[in-house]
Amino acid sequence: MDKIIMHVDANSAYLSWEAAYRLQQGAVVDLRDIPSVVGGDEESRHGIVLAKSIPAKKFGIHTGETLYSARQKCPKLVVAPARYHLYMMCHNAMLSILHDFSPKIQVYSIDEAFLDYTGMKAVHGDPVEAAHRLKDRIKNELGFTVNVGISSNKLLAKMAGELKKPDMVHTLFPDEVPKKMWPLPVSELFMVGRATAPKLYRLNIFTIGDLAAADPELLKYFLKSWGKLIQDYANGIENSPVAEDVRPPIKGISNSTTIPFDVDTLAEARKVLLSLCEMVCMRLRQAGFCAKLVSVYLRNTDLNGKSHQRKYNIATDDTYKIFLAADELMQEAWTGEALRGIGVRVSELVPNDFLQMSVFDAPNEKRRRLDQSMDQIRLRFGPKSVVRSVFLNSGLAPVAGGVIEDFQMMSSIL
Repeated sequence: MDKIIMHVDANSAYLSWEAAYRLQQGAVVDLRDIPSVVGGDEESRHGIVLAKSIPAKKFGIHTGETLYSARQKCPKLVVAPARYHLYMMCHNAMLSILHDFSPKIQVYSIDEAFLDYTGMKAVHGDPVEAAHRLKDRIKNELGFTVNVGISSNKLLAKMAGELKKPDMVHTLFPDEVPKKMWPLPVSELFMVGRATAPKLYRLNIFTIGDLAAADPELLKYFLKSWGKLIQDYANGIENSPVAEDVRPPIKGISNSTTIPFDVDTLAEARKVLLSLCEMVCMRLRQAGFCAKLVSVYLRNTDLNGKSHQRKYNIATDDTYKIFLAADELMQEAWTGEALRGIGVRVSELVPNDFLQMSVFDAPNEKRRRLDQSMDQIRLRFGPKSVVRSVFLNSGLAPVAGGVIEDFQMMSSIL
């Protein structure tokens, strides 16, 4: 039986999810229809662009650039803060629909997944028609759009989904590769990144077709085993299975911020650290884990960094305990120079039911319930709906940033 693999990718995920949520809450303007981005805080006016709308893209705004730079290009730019708890809800809702079309789903990232449609034609019909139904269900039921790529392996399915966006279904079967994939710039091939592309250019390899037809010995000489891998990909060769119901384990949750002013007092540094811990711990509880290892990263005005970490005997998701641990680490590592960047990471995670069995006591449980209540209020009404008194009139965000490292790189999956 010929394999049929689909790759489902949410279009401009963070911004689309924020836009859909706001519309469901009664907003009149759709963020996707105006110049808008997700990233940082509108009031503090710092951070980077995590996602952008199509109208924002027309102003030359790029993912990863500073909000300051983006506002220079578009003074009326609307900025929405990142809300990772919302993104996980949308991710789970999308997976629920995917499971209606196949029991074999493999998560790639928070906004992407592979679906094994092999053998499902008898149940759901022609794969292209099924892909359109899947795409339309997500749009109608969840309020955001996806691209669906279809092929006989994961690599080509993913490449298919990238052909044209948004809200599209594309096929890229092996016999379509010469026409649809080979004319594309070689930099658009999966696993050809910023470091590899210039090396290929020096070998007069500019398109994916050039790479497919290149001398294997030449690639081996200059790129070693990597050359064979990307040449196989250029020819559409990839055979890994879709792993049923496999989600790579969370390894850690991290959060950092670039500060728009010099932090040279312990009081200010502790406020920044607390705002970072608020998001880290909220994400930790949302994911259902507790942490044993806490790490702190400091960067000075010369962009030199240092880190410090410590492992604790008892895992916790308690914001107060993790902040105290991070504060201790920061004071041990900091020599008093002005800071422009601070980061916090928790790792060595265990399920939070382990915490309840091992360190359950009344004071801890009372504080955990308070943390959970604050999480729910912030989820519904925004991060500034509950503010610790230390942040009043401070000019600092009470909850800053937040990155969850849920997923492995695709190189470990393909």
